[in-house]
Amino acid sequence: MNKLTSLLGQLVAKHVQHLVPYASARRLFSSASQSTDKTAPVWLNANEAPVAGDYQIDSDLYNRYPDCQPDALIAGYANYAGVKVSQVLATRGADEGIELLIRTFCDAPNDHILICPPTYGMYAISAKTANIGVYQAPLNDDFSLDIHAIKAFKGQTNLVFLCSPNNPTGNQLALEDVINIVEHFADSALVVIDEAYVEFASYNTTALIDDYPHVVILRTLSKAFGLAGIRCGFTLAQPEVIEQLLKVIAPYPISAPVADIAIQALSSSGLTTMQAQVTTLQMEQTKLVEMLPTIGDIELVGQQDANFVLFKTTHKDALMQFLVHQQVFIRDQSKQLNLAQCLRISVGTAQENARLISLIQQFYAIQEATAL
Repeated sequence: MNKLTSLLGQLVAKHVQHLVPYASARRLFSSASQSTDKTAPVWLNANEAPVAGDYQIDSDLYNRYPDCQPDALIAGYANYAGVKVSQVLATRGADEGIELLIRTFCDAPNDHILICPPTYGMYAISAKTANIGVYQAPLNDDFSLDIHAIKAFKGQTNLVFLCSPNNPTGNQLALEDVINIVEHFADSALVVIDEAYVEFASYNTTALIDDYPHVVILRTLSKAFGLAGIRCGFTLAQPEVIEQLLKVIAPYPISAPVADIAIQALSSSGLTTMQAQVTTLQMEQTKLVEMLPTIGDIELVGQQDANFVLFKTTHKDALMQFLVHQQVFIRDQSKQLNLAQCLRISVGTAQENARLISLIQQFYAIQEATAL
């Protein structure tokens, strides 16, 4: 053991020493990856939009620090979401919103959050990095909320995280179940509804903010808006909640280029473009849903209320290896609770999806020929 290793062993916080970082899509496979024959990679593993928009930026003021909460950006998203300007906080992706909520409303090491796995992994990661405990109320077999199990944690948790539509199962939670949970925790916890995929869903919960002051909603421009690269998200809540979060947020969380691009995306023309892309992706998703169950032993899992498709196969590892070799990247979800042998496909362009389906068909043809 060298001196630095010894020193770090003394200094690294005890709750950090055994943490495992979140295995993001880009940590698993770098965007710089290329095959030996220079085949263009197909990225279907991070639930990103498959195409980028065209934006103009003005660098005249880039020598100055940006506003903490740019007025035009906040007004643009408030108008889009149908909430008041005072109910909007812009963050570095919805991930920062998760972190801010935990840092603001939980005291280490005794407080806890509540999650409903299988679900988005950053709720637990953010809590653990802050030395906050994590309680679990697993989803039912049909991926609906286990109402009884969740309610049992009243008085034991500060934050209840509900992901709807849920990643990675793809199902939007039943509104009546969400309201049931919201009402149950009205006097004991904040209920955080993660709506990262709301543009693909059949309803949103913004009206709950006024009816239930302890409701917080997380949003992002990373999915339907096709802006994962700029890291821009929003936390929607009552002004009193926003005021507390502003005590914790970094001085300049939204860079000027990010604000410039996001404001354009939230313009009338930008929203029209986004809505057209959502329609296109839903059409492509339908094609995948129709084709996948006709191939090999593939079985669809969950619902398709977001921009991805979850499926199960006994050839999970071999199929992943085959696709990676062909520079097509999807996401292994088999380590999640109750998702053994499951893989997730982000919906891509028509050409990307066709290439994926062709390769999956080739893989199963090889499996069948080998078995003879």
